[in-house]
Amino acid sequence: MVTLQFVPYSEIEDLGSARRVKKLIDIVKENKIVLLQGRLKKEEETDLIAITMEEVGAKFKGIELAVINPDDAEATGLKKLRGNFFGFLLGDRQGLTVIGPANIVKEIKKDPNKIELLTKETKKKKGK
Repeated sequence: MVTLQFVPYSEIEDLGSARRVKKLIDIVKENKIVLLQGRLKKEEETDLIAITMEEVGAKFKGIELAVINPDDAEATGLKKLRGNFFGFLLGDRQGLTVIGPANIVKEIKKDPNKIELLTKETKKKKGK
């Protein structure tokens, strides 16, 4: 069974960068796929990956990460200006970030309008 946990941006916006990253890693370590409203800052994404690499071991195989923001795809002229304005007002709330444990998520394919999340088949235990 795959568990998705939606994390609204409001749940992490008052946290410092280190606490944001830790909160997300803790959820992923519970074998849940995080659907985060919005995006992390570039340095937070870097920290997320670095911390994950330090914690990789027998129980924790790492993460798969994808960010989708439909407004970035073909933004030109007025649309880009409007996107920058709303981005300034709303902060990092636009888009969607998907973070999943590498032992569950096989691959995340993205394009500007959708995300395809491919999961690994889990082996059934004998007797169940």
